Amino acid sequence: MSESESVDAGTAGTIDVGGDLTVNRLGFGAMRITGAGIWGPPSDRDEAKAVLRRSVELGVNFIDTADSYGPQVSEELIGETLYPYPDDLVIATKGGLERTGPGQWPTNGRPEHLIEACEGSLRRLKLEQIPLYQFHRPDPAVPLEDSIGALVTLKEQGKIRHVGLSNVTEDQLRRAQRLTPIASIQNRYNVDDRRSESLADLCEQEQLVFLPWAPIQDLDNNRPVQDLAQRYNAEPRQIVLAWLLARSPSILPIPGTGSVSHLEDNIAAASIKLTPAEVASVTGDAG
Repeated sequence: MSESESVDAGTAGTIDVGGDLTVNRLGFGAMRITGAGIWGPPSDRDEAKAVLRRSVELGVNFIDTADSYGPQVSEELIGETLYPYPDDLVIATKGGLERTGPGQWPTNGRPEHLIEACEGSLRRLKLEQIPLYQFHRPDPAVPLEDSIGALVTLKEQGKIRHVGLSNVTEDQLRRAQRLTPIASIQNRYNVDDRRSESLADLCEQEQLVFLPWAPIQDLDNNRPVQDLAQRYNAEPRQIVLAWLLARSPSILPIPGTGSVSHLEDNIAAASIKLTPAEVASVTGDAG
């Protein structure tokens, strides 16, 4: 697309996180500024830092990360590169997974681990309060109420502002909501994997934010996406981001990359305004 220089994240409109944090509705997922397998430092540290700086230049004011990305590498890079932060920047992070090697993500929802993880995130991000702290994945060995209870304690201490959930079912959401307000859900959701479709709809009904992870998957054989990419002179991944933006006002896409050029292409997708018929053609392809 030729418009990438004139488009910023604000072109996607805005959304309220937790009812009091207004951000542009195209964020940045900071998982891929780490090494291969989301393990260790990036192969090009300068490029990773350039991606973070460019994201803010392009109007991104919602950055999603986790203590397990690296581990710790993503948070450290964000703090090192962007602090002191712009007044409107909302950083969301997560706790509840451990890292034992590349591509390995064992769960740990023990309250003491979550408290330690949150305090580590605060140090690395150079924050006194994390705007949105998300429970990364329920731990089958720990009652959900125990894990959420630790986040309630952290919230009462002023260390986190809003609580979010990731990789949850509706039942788990309801159980968490009995203990504290939930601001967001982050589940896997893309054109070909819409198992969380009902949760995206629920977020719209209840004014929660839905953060789709893995939003851009294999698109080579997706005819509607390919056709729309030709029609708009765009990349298929840009069509998918435009589809997410049009799919529901509760969806806040957070595409991730370790490349400045890919970042610019992703933000440029905000200028693509799909018609209802075009949205339906993409939605129907996987239905």
